[in-house]
Amino acid sequence: NNNNNLINVSNGLNQIDFKTSFSVNNSIVLEQEKEHFLTGMDLLRRPKYNKGIAFTEKERRSLKLEGLLPFGVSDMDLQKERVMKNLRSIKDPIRKYIFLHSLRDRNETLFFRCVIDNIVELMPILYTPTVGEACEKFGNIFRRPEGLYISSKDKGRVAEILDNWPEKDIKAIVVTDGERILGLGDLGVHGMGIPVGKLTLYTACAGINPSNTLPVVLDVGTNRIEYLNDPFYIGTKQTRLQGTQYDELVDEFMMAVKKKYGQSVLVQFEDFGNQNAFRLLSRYQEGWLTFNDDIQGTASVALAGILAGLPLTEHKLLRDHTFLFYGAGEAGCGIAELIAFGISTECEIPIEEARSKIWLHDSRGLVCAQRDNLQHHKQPFAHEFGDEETSPTKTLLESIEEINPTALIGVSAVGQSFTQDVVEKMCEITKTPFIFALSNPTSKSECTAEQAYNWSRGKAIFASGSPFDPVKIDGVGKFVPGQGNNVYIFPGLALGVLASESTRIPMDLFYTAAKELANQVTTTELRNGSVYPPLPKIRTVSKHIAAAVAEKAYELRIATNLPKPKNLIDYIKTHMYDAVYNPLTEEFE
Repeated sequence: NNNNNLINVSNGLNQIDFKTSFSVNNSIVLEQEKEHFLTGMDLLRRPKYNKGIAFTEKERRSLKLEGLLPFGVSDMDLQKERVMKNLRSIKDPIRKYIFLHSLRDRNETLFFRCVIDNIVELMPILYTPTVGEACEKFGNIFRRPEGLYISSKDKGRVAEILDNWPEKDIKAIVVTDGERILGLGDLGVHGMGIPVGKLTLYTACAGINPSNTLPVVLDVGTNRIEYLNDPFYIGTKQTRLQGTQYDELVDEFMMAVKKKYGQSVLVQFEDFGNQNAFRLLSRYQEGWLTFNDDIQGTASVALAGILAGLPLTEHKLLRDHTFLFYGAGEAGCGIAELIAFGISTECEIPIEEARSKIWLHDSRGLVCAQRDNLQHHKQPFAHEFGDEETSPTKTLLESIEEINPTALIGVSAVGQSFTQDVVEKMCEITKTPFIFALSNPTSKSECTAEQAYNWSRGKAIFASGSPFDPVKIDGVGKFVPGQGNNVYIFPGLALGVLASESTRIPMDLFYTAAKELANQVTTTELRNGSVYPPLPKIRTVSKHIAAAVAEKAYELRIATNLPKPKNLIDYIKTHMYDAVYNPLTEEFE
């Protein structure tokens, strides 16, 4: 029979069908072009469908794979064991990163199975801190396209460029312009590692099908002189586009993705410079399903840690605390604004009044109303301080002595800035101070977990942006520090707004996500010092956050997936992607 090589792959658990085309059927038949069907080497070269030596004898016959693979057949568990054994034999993190991405280039399903089952071990390789090094070396380690590059030269043709991406049912986009990659600065087009890494976590941590995701870099140039002179820099060799030209390119991109993929396509802004980050969020957040993870995702995960830790403090309500931020960029102001929103909601007071509980300390000292030329995003937290003759504080310790905060949140990217004097002073103000050192990578963390616990004699409620090992203090106990990683928020949030087909993401959804994340922390975990649930629970945590976010979206009447599912938890769980090989059935006999 001439047709017995036509194979339909029913996607089983991998199907996602959130009513209107939020679905992926990884079908070989769907890859047809006229009379062409994937078989033989064409099939083995497609990572989306390739199973490697896990193809069964029957599949090998039907798909013309006989002779192209060794005779032995392995199941996925054995393949996974081999991958992890080989990976663990590699010592250099960047080599591990390259190894894993090479696996993804060959066999996407096996890649995600390994990541899902080993998330604690592999997340630091695929995302922070290793992804920072990968971005710095991106020009040297580039292998094959993992996302879409839209340059300033493509202005007027963005929709045409989008058509070149092979997947057509895109539901989630992460986009960067590479201006502020982690704490590393302007990496230009080499920042592609960030959208790729983020969307990998969308899939691993929240079950969003990789076929529904699209990483994008807006290549508007770079102001990094060494890149402009580097023959191995693979982006546009020009200084950064600015002003009207920059805005027109971003606007064309946003209009094009909305037209092509629909009003419910999610666009996450990532690692834009401060000036553009706040401006673009303000410009698009009402008309698009969009958010900025550096501003809003960080805010939600930080607030969740505070909410989870409140039972450990003298003051059990958010409104009873005073917050001092060391750092006043995207992350600091985003967290501050969400805390103010939380206090405003809790107390039913104007948000302007709620902001009075929050202070910022930047590179020039305490941010106060007397200061001239304040950036727009700092102005809401620039309070009156003393009188006209009072000089604003210059050092962090001076600000603490003046403000008497009960929570100190570090988002400065200034390593070791929380000194012993600072931590001890916080403990004088309150018995159990919040000490959050949220800057990444580890070298830029304001203090380590060991320092915070030792200097406070175990009294500090500590969280960090980078992972730290458990700390044992003689005569006090053992503490397992929580990592305030945005991965606790953005995948679940994305899953929730996609499941409900929301049209926008207001502040209420980030507050809802923070509260639900805090609810996922057990009493035992709190007693051990962690204000976040353990990472192996991340898919369960994301599922509950998604359901809570979707519920809020329906309450706010911004959800368009109607009628509302009777049980959102079950609905979301049923449609989460899982990395399993699909049985192949013959389409024709």
